[in-house]
Amino acid sequence: MVSVLPYLSLIVHFVQSLFRRKHEHAIVELVLRQQLAVYHRTRPRPHLRPIDRAFWLAMRRWSSRWADTLVIVKPETVVRWHRAGFRLYWRRISRSGPGRPRIPAEVRDLIRRMAEENGWSARRIHAELEKLGICVGLATVSRYLPKRPPDPEQRLRWRTFLRNHREAIGAMDFMVVPTVRFELLYVWFLIEHGSRRIVHFNVTKSPTSAWVIQQLRESFPYELAPRYVIHDRDSIFGARVDAAIQALDTEPIQTAYRCPWQNAYAERWVGTCRRELLDHVVVLDEQHLKRLLSTYVGYYNKDRVHTRTRDAPSGRQLEPRPSSTVQVIALPRVGGLQHRYTWAEAA
Repeated sequence: MVSVLPYLSLIVHFVQSLFRRKHEHAIVELVLRQQLAVYHRTRPRPHLRPIDRAFWLAMRRWSSRWADTLVIVKPETVVRWHRAGFRLYWRRISRSGPGRPRIPAEVRDLIRRMAEENGWSARRIHAELEKLGICVGLATVSRYLPKRPPDPEQRLRWRTFLRNHREAIGAMDFMVVPTVRFELLYVWFLIEHGSRRIVHFNVTKSPTSAWVIQQLRESFPYELAPRYVIHDRDSIFGARVDAAIQALDTEPIQTAYRCPWQNAYAERWVGTCRRELLDHVVVLDEQHLKRLLSTYVGYYNKDRVHTRTRDAPSGRQLEPRPSSTVQVIALPRVGGLQHRYTWAEAA
């Protein structure tokens, strides 16, 4: 049985510390006492229990100096614990339960048979099944269609379109970010193809078509919108959003079903943002995520040199070495996660 006396003593000291004037010193004393309680256990090596991990996740939310007093584990470990907890949380609430039953195996085989024998699309097979008295949804038919290799000519036509019109193309998409309480935040953004510049972004807990339309209006308040805007088949990007895009004298282009490569610029920025920022932090809430992304987008647009264009999206001036006495210094960006380099006099 796990002894609760160290934790009762810890709670008593925490309650006493709340009545002190200096709240930050109380937090520092609390986290140091928690680590001492771990070291006083009778194991050769301190063993961290789930309650210890929950304690540090809570400290990550309550105190801005939590990493300064953390000596028993690395801050990156706390971030990894949060990711693991997020996966366990959604795995638990996503367990199979009451809901729509799976269609019979006979119907699944019939869908594949119709596709292989005739080369029919999902809509054609859906209509044929209705004539046989088999009631299934169109999305269900699409799910069980056999996967076909992409048409090389279609890829070539799409790449030609992107290459010839890259200066007049914008792309929008959503990115999902978990918070410390395992909630989901949705990041909408719009990126220019020619410069890779992030034109606009925003964060919300509940995205709707009306909210996306407002973001499109805020993206181009004083400048002309691009000629084309690419988006995927998300249900939010429906007829209302397409009508709002057309009102900006822009043509909406919808990607094919399950073809994220057709919106590769947006997908690539999502991966870049995760690798350079979101994989290293635990997001607290909506306002916290907005501050983080504002800092990162400023760095991405003005400082970060793209490997293909050899320049920052908003343009970065060349800095030749002014004299032999100067040296290269690093300017921290995004809270020290990234850096920009420039010349400066030796200290």
